[in-house]
This record gives sequence, structure tokens and C-alpha cells, in this order.
Amino acid sequence: MQDIIRQLEEKRAAARAGGGERRVKTQHDKGKLTARERIQLLLDTDSFEEWDMFVEHRCTDFGMADQSVPGDGVVTGYGTINGRLVFVFSQDFTVFGGSLSEAHAEKICKIMDQAIKVGAPVIGLNDSGGARIQEGVASLAGYAEVFQRNVLASGVVPQVSLIMGPCAGGAVYSPAMTDFIFMVEDSSYMFVTGPDVVKTVTHETVTQEELGGAVTHTTRSGVADLAFANDVEALLQLRRFIDFLPTSNRAKPPVRPTADSADREEPSLDTLVPLNPNKPYDMKELIQKVVDEGDFFELQPNYAKNIITGFARIEGSTIGIVANQPMVLAGCLDIDSSRKAARFVRFCDCFDIPIVTFVDVPGFLPGTAQEFGAIIKHGAKLLYAFAEATVPKVTLITRKAYGGAYDVMSSKHLRGDVNFAWPSAEIAVMGPKGAVEIIFRGDLKDPKAIEARTEEYRQKFANPFVAGHRGFIDDVIMPRATRRRLARSLAMLREKKLENPWKKHDNIPL
Repeated sequence: MQDIIRQLEEKRAAARAGGGERRVKTQHDKGKLTARERIQLLLDTDSFEEWDMFVEHRCTDFGMADQSVPGDGVVTGYGTINGRLVFVFSQDFTVFGGSLSEAHAEKICKIMDQAIKVGAPVIGLNDSGGARIQEGVASLAGYAEVFQRNVLASGVVPQVSLIMGPCAGGAVYSPAMTDFIFMVEDSSYMFVTGPDVVKTVTHETVTQEELGGAVTHTTRSGVADLAFANDVEALLQLRRFIDFLPTSNRAKPPVRPTADSADREEPSLDTLVPLNPNKPYDMKELIQKVVDEGDFFELQPNYAKNIITGFARIEGSTIGIVANQPMVLAGCLDIDSSRKAARFVRFCDCFDIPIVTFVDVPGFLPGTAQEFGAIIKHGAKLLYAFAEATVPKVTLITRKAYGGAYDVMSSKHLRGDVNFAWPSAEIAVMGPKGAVEIIFRGDLKDPKAIEARTEEYRQKFANPFVAGHRGFIDDVIMPRATRRRLARSLAMLREKKLENPWKKHDNIPL
């Protein structure tokens, strides 16, 4: 018995040591934490229950028979974040560069299967050199097994990927299928083919950071949602983020007690919208002034800035927010903003998170780049997402709601439950000047006549009352009362039940 206990302790010590002191020091010298240190920071103290610490690879080729480390380059198990259950895997770059073997993949698949069964989020801390080349097709099969679990878990439990080192080749497709991707600046990167291959095939010279670094993916490609300065900040913000999410599609979003009164008025909102309809204002100011304690977790803040997405709370309950941003492209919808918002709306709908939409949209962005880039299909994604969603939907039009973009932004016609407008709202096919130029094309030469007709159109449509007459707007509310009216609407919708017709699955315009 003593011999077995001694062997057990030796195995545990070997697993905890990872790739050894030298490799651990190299990891630290790069400003990176080890796999176990990351889990320790992410989870509540002493809550981690590790699985498969003794698993080792089964490869005997290319000298691998003599090289094995208990755990095989990934630490897996479950624990709690602020008392709520999560499953986690953390790849260990000190062991075979965190490369994925058949056994490594089996460990990840095991916790993903269990997470689906019990209904708990899966968090992946990615730091891997890719497939373990010595294992050949067995490692590729391991990746495909993980991909399959990503698909099966999608919409069942939240999946979050934190890229904390390299993630290249086929390895990128597992994070790509998760719900959210966070990265660490200057130490993480994602790409399908690396700089050397790019140079060989296309003769372009590019660095790893330029090709797939955190800045690239949070500003240009939109692949990642957020980037953080270092491992510690990323893990602490991930703890904060998980607090907004339900544990599964069978659970309600979490409720957090707040001292912020639901009836709180915000008089400054009465002057938020400028008198000049062409002057911008910051929609984030509205968001921060109506949500609990001004706490807004924005996603993709540096990508498609003309639309804002993120999580907040009202009366302690999580809500998803989608808002046009007049400060960027006048709040127009374009390809990138449509994709960004559609993805977010669908996540909220998967997990029963109510959606609050703030609208100030003059239309879709015109131009050949948009048309050639398939704005028709991409704009339809956002339309489809809002129309498909059965969660509570509350919409507020603050200023412009023009043309098809009015329809798309969670209008009453797309089963918006409660649709409000501020007195400054303008709901029309287009702006007054453009409308007059089309209606009276060629008939009006006198500038005074044009101005008179423009004012006539403005009086007719540059207000919320025509839509109100038809019941497309449920009420015109004072800006200062926005928080109270949103809170009451969300409380009324708390037990909403709505189901779409049965189908195997939908066919969103991809």
C-alpha cells in the first residue's frame, strides 16, 4: 500500500511539474502563466477538481516512447467561478509545446461531454503549438472529435475561448465555433497558415502579430471579441464576464442584487440628442446611464464601431444590448456591423437573455464595396436573427429609424414585444431632403419651394406619431424615464413564452 501511495505522489508531482523548471521559467520569461497558474486565477480558491491527471500519450514513433509526461499537455476538470459551476481545460505549453495528441483530445472531449450533461459553461485556455506531428492522423482525428463537441454544445452551454499563446492551423476552428473569443496582446495569435507559408504562396511578408495577433483580430477581422494586456487581466475579466451568462440553455440568466433603483430617472438624457439631426452623440452614454450601476461589458468595442453589443443588467438581471452608434458612420448598418450584431443576437436567443435595442439608424451604408461584399446577404443575417429570436425584445428609437434599417433593428414587425420612441424619433422611409428630391424629382427648381416641401415632409414623418398611430410604437416616452420604462417592460416579459414552428434547423443566409 505504501508503495502505491508513493507512486501516486510521484505521478502527481510529475504532472504538476509540467515540462520542468526550465520550460516553466521560459513561460514566465515571456510574461505568460503556466496552465495550472491560469486555472488557479480563474476559478474560486480550492474549487478545482482535476480529471485525468495520469493520462499519457500512446505514441511510440519517432522516439516518443521514451518521452511522456502525466497529463499529456492539458489540465482538465471543473470548478466554480463566484460559486457557479464551470468546466475548464488549460493547455500546457511547457509539455510538448501544448501540442494536441489523441489522448490530449480525449481529455478535452470528456469534460465537454460532461458539461453538456450537467449544463455548465466550457472555458478553453488555449496555448498550443497545434497537432502533435509524431502522431499523424491520430492527432487530426482528435481535433475533429473536439470540433464535433463544439457543435453539439453550441446553444446548449456557453463556450468561451481564451487564446493565451499560439493557435494555428486546424486548431483555430475549435475556438472559432465557440461563442466568444478573448485574446492576450503580444503573446497570442491565431491564423490558418503562418507567415512562412504566406510568403511562399503569396509572396507577402508579414509578422505573426500582423497576421493573427490580438490587435488584428479585434480591429480588422472581428474573429476575437476582446484583447487584454496580460494573462492576469484576461483571467480576471473572464471571471467578470461569466457572471453575466446563464450556465446552460435550461437555466435562467443570473440575477445579481443591486441598490440601483429601477425607478431612477436620468434628467441629462433629455438633452442627449442634439437639435441638429446631423450632429452625432455617444450612444454609450445612454447605455451606461440606464443600466444597473453603469456596468456594461462591451464586446468587440474596436470592430464595426458603428454598432455596439454587450451585456448589462437591469434590476439585477442580465440583458443583451444592441445599439447603433451615431459617432461612427452616422450609425449606418454595413457588412461588419450586421454580422457582429447578428451573432450576438443569436447567442442571446440561445440562452434566453432578453435583448434591448437602441436605434438611431439612417439606413444601410451605400457604395460598391458594400454591394460587392454582399451587404444584401449580410444585412439579412441581422434581420433574420432578430426575426427568429423568441426572447423578450424591447426596442427604443432615439432619433433616426429610416428605411429597411428601421425594420431590421428589432421593429414591431419582427415581433418586437415593446417598442418605445423618444419625442426626437424620426421614423420614415428616408430623410426629409432625400425624400423630397425623389418625390418631386425635376418638378421643383426654386430652393424655397424645395425647402417648403422638405419642411412638409419633416412635419409629416420626422416624429414618432405616424408610427404611433398604426401601433408600431407602443409609447412615446420621456428620455429621463427610459430606465424605469425598460425595467417595467422587462419585468412584464419575464415569463414570456413563444415558440417558432417545428423544424430540424433553420437556414440562416450565411
